Amino acid sequence: MILYPAIDLKGGRCVRLLRGEMSAATVFNDDPAAQAQSFVAAGCRWLHLVDLDGAFAGKPMNAASVEAILAAVQVPAQLGGGIRDLATIEAWLGKGIARVILGTAALTDPALVTEACRRFPGRVAVGIDARGGRVAVEGWAKTSAMTALDLALRVEEAGAAAIIFTDIERDGALAGVNVAATAALAQKLKTPVIASGGVATLADLAALKECEDAGIAGAILGRALYDGRIDLAQALAMVG
Repeated sequence: MILYPAIDLKGGRCVRLLRGEMSAATVFNDDPAAQAQSFVAAGCRWLHLVDLDGAFAGKPMNAASVEAILAAVQVPAQLGGGIRDLATIEAWLGKGIARVILGTAALTDPALVTEACRRFPGRVAVGIDARGGRVAVEGWAKTSAMTALDLALRVEEAGAAAIIFTDIERDGALAGVNVAATAALAQKLKTPVIASGGVATLADLAALKECEDAGIAGAILGRALYDGRIDLAQALAMVG
């Protein structure tokens, strides 16, 4: 199971939100590249980057910070937020992002997901953010009528390399990851599922690790790392 330390970018700084609310942002580091270096020093094999401003604007807004991270570390990084057309996907992949994450576009523009997966095989993941089992879009500002499973099946057919499943109610709240919902989704898919939202303790990671055979291939770590509740090196050693 791969652990993905999260660097959420807002105004060029590394922040964490509470349940996706931009007004509830806590700044943890003014230097995202330095934050990335500290995660790599602890042994991480991937980074998870999110352009929060971009998610709301519908276009990249923290490009300078992302590029600084790419210049500072050698591990692969996946990036989401404000990526809603082929030109932006191609640009980020060309700049060194290993995998782009489509969020809102996966719901509103299924043809984009299909074409992106065809053109860039293995390099397009889809983020499915759920509130009450239904897909939230536009930086979680709106909730759609589509269920997380229906969207997951659709993007799997399109050829998504991975699905990042977030339970918004747990995100940033240190309330414990929703293992049951994540495993239930993963069992219905062939596509690897990465758990996100609410990972608060090593016990949460252990519970996810136990469901690895169900298709849970990774977990994103956010606030618990920044609060010191999880030691990254210890977590990496635990999940192998």
